[in-house]
Amino acid sequence: MVIPQYESGMTVTKTAKIAISLPSELLGIIEKERKITGESRSEYLRRAVVTFLGREEGDEIADAYARAFMKEPETAGEIEAARRASRSLLAQEPWR
Repeated sequence: MVIPQYESGMTVTKTAKIAISLPSELLGIIEKERKITGESRSEYLRRAVVTFLGREEGDEIADAYARAFMKEPETAGEIEAARRASRSLLAQEPWR
């Protein structure tokens, strides 16, 4: 079942209604937390899924960066240039 939903600015987004099974203990934790935030169960779980998927996407980006770096690591000259720049910038800090 797809339900039109209005969010801020009256933009229509389509949502789908789903049913899931959860252990009673987990549902109890969700209920307690969502009441603290003042969210509906649907909103709380939607935010949790979006957060989880965002973390996975971030992990994929970090993994891609690491793979690329392993294929072409920085040179000794690049490392030394970064050290010099760091020392120069840190020397300018008032807390030094």
